[in-house]
Amino acid sequence: METPRSGRITLAVVLRFVDIAVDALAAAREEIDALNVYPVPDGDTGTNLYLTMSAARDAVRDAAGGDADADPGTALAAFARGALLGARGNSGVILSEMLGAIGRRIAQADPGERNAHVMADAIRRASDASYAAVGTPVEGTMLTVGRAAAEAAAEAAKAPDARARDVFTRAAAAAREALARTPDQLPALRAAGVVDAGGRGVCVILDAAETVLTGRRPTPVTAPIGSHQIPIPHAPSGDLTSEGPAYEVMYLLDAEDSAVPPLREALAGLGDSLVVVGGEGLWNVHVHVDDVGAAVEAGIAAGRPYRIRVTHFAEQVAEARPRTTTRTGRRVVAVAAGPGLAALFEEAGAVVVTGGPGQRPSTGQLLEAITTCNAAEVIVLPNDQDTVRVAQIAARTAEADSGGAIRVAVIPTHAQVTGLAAVAVHEPGRAFDQDVLEMTATARHARQGAVTVAARQAMTMAGPCEPGDVLGVVSGDFVVVGQELYDVATSVLDRLLAGGGELVTVVAGADDAEGSLATRCAAYVEEHHPVVDVVVYDGGQERYPLLVSVE
Repeated sequence: METPRSGRITLAVVLRFVDIAVDALAAAREEIDALNVYPVPDGDTGTNLYLTMSAARDAVRDAAGGDADADPGTALAAFARGALLGARGNSGVILSEMLGAIGRRIAQADPGERNAHVMADAIRRASDASYAAVGTPVEGTMLTVGRAAAEAAAEAAKAPDARARDVFTRAAAAAREALARTPDQLPALRAAGVVDAGGRGVCVILDAAETVLTGRRPTPVTAPIGSHQIPIPHAPSGDLTSEGPAYEVMYLLDAEDSAVPPLREALAGLGDSLVVVGGEGLWNVHVHVDDVGAAVEAGIAAGRPYRIRVTHFAEQVAEARPRTTTRTGRRVVAVAAGPGLAALFEEAGAVVVTGGPGQRPSTGQLLEAITTCNAAEVIVLPNDQDTVRVAQIAARTAEADSGGAIRVAVIPTHAQVTGLAAVAVHEPGRAFDQDVLEMTATARHARQGAVTVAARQAMTMAGPCEPGDVLGVVSGDFVVVGQELYDVATSVLDRLLAGGGELVTVVAGADDAEGSLATRCAAYVEEHHPVVDVVVYDGGQERYPLLVSVE
């Protein structure tokens, strides 16, 4: 995915980056919200960063019109403007300025410039712009994390053979290390036992850039404090209500550039957390004040304020605090990839969260399911390899937010059928640890496979495939490439049953609405493996006409 070592950064790379960054922030949103204690513990930093990046993503995609060969300059200008218009909260406004600086630098790149130099300079400009945008910069925040990334990027770009991937790998690593040090720089973070929320968001975005260019997913860093580690995340505790201003005021402003310095001065005298970003007649203004009217009047004096948003911190902080709930019993939370699968899990007593390829649940959705089922003990079945990490974050967040009132275990089920096997042996009357152990062992011993249809040309473990080819999957790996669904399905079944088995579960997908493929496969097992029992379910899952497991 590396762009050429010379020439301009391609729009295709930018489009991949914004998609991965938005998905990463969506997954980390609740985690980052839980870290939010500075400057106000209102629990919305992750949400604001996600909304800001989403606005930038939507703008650049609309400008590109789905064409990766569209004019990069126009698309990147839309990217910067989209971030500016969609920025939310203190952290989102700062992020919009950083994204704008990066977009402008990429658009200005000369064809002969090395990409490593362009990206290192873009990260430096983003850091400089973020400091310039803030009325009173504070260390131990996203500013510090961004500056550490910029310094590391500059060092990486000095190597004669440096590439963009090297720059982002070094920058992302330096950002994670700087994030781990933020509690030593801000007393509020140290008192709460957390790293900076905005800084964590910067790390998520840089990690996304590294993933785009290298294919690797970096490992989060923890920071030593005293004799223990500060995890990411760790929910704030205690009364962290700020003594500062009572309101957050944000608005867009049409104003001449010359009107902005007096506006900054006027707003700085009214409150704190002042951030003014933009240019060329359009600005995004953010400030914390007690006198909302005066903050708006300052904007009127400078130009035309609009999209005015006012947030009362006392109400927001109260909403962000966990509510006390009486919890009893044990529940299972299961991710289901189709209506039939959802019904099966519900019949087993599970709380169902909709998921599956293309609609994987966010951390917030899983966290809501865990916390609203009112159980003291919760077992989560993600039923998808890519959802396991999201479920683990939701589980840790739920336990931390509840102050120990909820105990959560995530069983790393990588497929829907292994989740069905696990929930089948769930027994609320057992001790929690024993129940988790039995369900985990059953899921682990269930061999699982699937049948799907190739959407594009690719090289698999079983050889090359073309669009429309039928692919057989065993334990997550493609092992068969064929032309007929039935032939590939029976080949998968034979492979799964080669090691023996007592029960075969066959789950028909949405593309097998009448269940004909599932029924034929069940008949095949009965004929060729007569000592094995077979059950058939209508799962309704997309993309996979058939799911199978052997126990």
